[in-house]
Amino acid sequence: MSDYTALFESANTAIEAALGSAPEAVDRPAALRTADDLAGRIDHTLLKANGTLPAINKLCAEARENNFASVCINTRWVPTAAEALQGSDVMVCTVVGFPLGAMSRRAKAAETAIAIEEGADEIDMVIDIGGLLSGNLAAVYEDMVSVVDAARPKPVKVILETALLDDEQKVIACMLAMRSGIAYVKTSTGFGGGGASAEDIALMRAVVGDDLGVKASGAIRTREDAETMIAAGADRIGASASVEIAAGTAVDDGTGGY
Repeated sequence: MSDYTALFESANTAIEAALGSAPEAVDRPAALRTADDLAGRIDHTLLKANGTLPAINKLCAEARENNFASVCINTRWVPTAAEALQGSDVMVCTVVGFPLGAMSRRAKAAETAIAIEEGADEIDMVIDIGGLLSGNLAAVYEDMVSVVDAARPKPVKVILETALLDDEQKVIACMLAMRSGIAYVKTSTGFGGGGASAEDIALMRAVVGDDLGVKASGAIRTREDAETMIAAGADRIGASASVEIAAGTAVDDGTGGY
């Protein structure tokens, strides 16, 4: 493993300047499902604006058939997916503040509360990217806490959008997640100009240790891609080519995204 000591110390100094010392304990909802097999680690994803009711129903049917960890969908489709997946082990994961992370804190919390009420099992929130890039770490932290509180007792993943961050900002984001009660850190939206990399997964895992989960998402198109991310430290994989990845038949078409 790379020596991240100086990077961690710099990030921790910045956070303590903004928030003070870290609390001794954090109330963090646990992940609802882990698995040893590849399919059981996959969040079967459809987040494009042109997703339709037939497409969502197909996504849920595929998730049932392959026993994926979850379907990951926009909040518009949470009631549909909750009904379609009733009686199965497949969770309903949804995204809030997506894909920009630039919504107000109250809006993210409200979207989260509605999603939980309508049947979501997990929330993937987009971090306050602009706040992080501006160095307003208190605002970024409070944004995370508002979503965690609105989602309780369900777990929250925070999407860092790693393509827009330098390594110190990635570390800061992970450290803030650990303070806030976030259950997972996640790489990408798939809409931010870049996807997951093994290097970023290794860095994120080094920061959070065994305390948080790590999700790789964005530009994961093949089984080899997924296995590379898991080897680097990912617990979960977000992908749209999930059926092909699980079967080992996916071919990278160069389109990126999910």
